[in-house]
Amino acid sequence: MNVYSLFSQGDGLTRAVAAMLLAMSVGSWVIILWKAWVLRRAGRDVPRSTAAFWQSASIEEAQGRVGAFDREALVLPLIAATRLEGSGSLAAAGDRAQQLTRMLRDALHRVLDKLQFGQVLLATVGSTAPFVGLLGTVWGIYHALTGIAASGQITIDKVAGPVGEALVMTAGGLAVAIPAVLGYNVFGRLIGRIEADLEGFARDLRELLTHPADARRE
Repeated sequence: MNVYSLFSQGDGLTRAVAAMLLAMSVGSWVIILWKAWVLRRAGRDVPRSTAAFWQSASIEEAQGRVGAFDREALVLPLIAATRLEGSGSLAAAGDRAQQLTRMLRDALHRVLDKLQFGQVLLATVGSTAPFVGLLGTVWGIYHALTGIAASGQITIDKVAGPVGEALVMTAGGLAVAIPAVLGYNVFGRLIGRIEADLEGFARDLRELLTHPADARRE
């Protein structure tokens, strides 16, 4: 009972299920390792970037100082969104506060989309991998039982091997799903914290630029 015999004795559907589980596992682990690296950097860089911004004397100086910390480009797009240009289109319509709100919202959405990248894949793998493995198990057991019935001999050695190999699919599905679910939940919490920091910074930035006199008095 091993992986080689599972592939050699299985039919096309069994091999397709095994290949699908392998692809799910590789894809989810690539996302897990990549997001762990990105979110680790982002969790450190966002507080440093916002602190560097508020310690600057001007927006221009802040961009240079923030650029030294913002390695994942999460804070700089929000600062760049404050540059309003009169293009004569509807995007430039409204007063300064309305334009800033629109530009900062769009920039914030792009940044949050970057943080959320890969979460859908982890959720999909975590919810579907057990059922994919179960499909392989059911199909393998069906073929094992039909083979035993065709031989006319029912012995423990003829049942245990094929059925045990079929059950490997269920274990494979769980082995693929569990890391994906754990990664999705852990990354979701980390992303939520970073999102809160970015949303707070965008709100403070809008207040600073729409009420500069009040901000200086405070």
